[in-house]
Amino acid sequence: MIRSFFVTGTDTGVGKTVVAAGLAAAMKRRGIDVGVMKPVATGGRRRGRAIVSDDAEFLKLAAGARDRRDLINPVCLEPALAPNMASRLAHRAIDLRVIWKAVETLKARHDVLVVEGVGGLMVPILDRFLVADLVRRLRLPLLIVTRPTLGTINHTALTVLAARHYGLDVLGLVVNAHRRIDAGIAERLNPGVLESMCRVPVLGEVPFLGRLSAWSLPHGPFEPILRAVTAEPRRRLTSGLAAASPIAPARPPS
Repeated sequence: MIRSFFVTGTDTGVGKTVVAAGLAAAMKRRGIDVGVMKPVATGGRRRGRAIVSDDAEFLKLAAGARDRRDLINPVCLEPALAPNMASRLAHRAIDLRVIWKAVETLKARHDVLVVEGVGGLMVPILDRFLVADLVRRLRLPLLIVTRPTLGTINHTALTVLAARHYGLDVLGLVVNAHRRIDAGIAERLNPGVLESMCRVPVLGEVPFLGRLSAWSLPHGPFEPILRAVTAEPRRRLTSGLAAASPIAPARPPS
């Protein structure tokens, strides 16, 4: 059974759009009626009188979606800032009711909805409304995109901790090579460490794909992730105290 889900990341630029688009394209190839959405985007560019999100356009093309742009991306701001700051700078208030209406419309039209966030979970959409609040309001399970490089353990553990704090259901991690790197020992070991430390399964690893269009997304890296996301029962690594916290409690030194 394929459920709708929300794609977030441990940081901006970690590859959420590529992963969300790759999974949507994989569903489309299976003949699944999939919708895509990026409720809030910043860093949009002007196209005539409209401000357009390149990420939202990429999702739309990858999924072959025919929905209107204002449904797929109801809030798009030009300043490349956190949404609450971009809203102030652009003198444009963010109306959450527009997002809720778009979500309900897309859910009614499609069997599955893939929703991509803006930045990470703790990014403010409004001053007192974070991306984590958005995910909780939408009641969607969470797919976390992270990177393989040095520093990812801290960023990923903090993201999982935030998700658990907000009571979110974490489906798993996708380790995405968002830039070209020479894989060293950190990149080889980090996925296993993330899985054991965060008590969340690594559902797949995506290699660096270079510059690509929505039509040239490869099949290979995303099919195993989609199978893992849709597996029933889903493999879980959480148990006991570890289920309440991403970090397994350690004994203090004697």
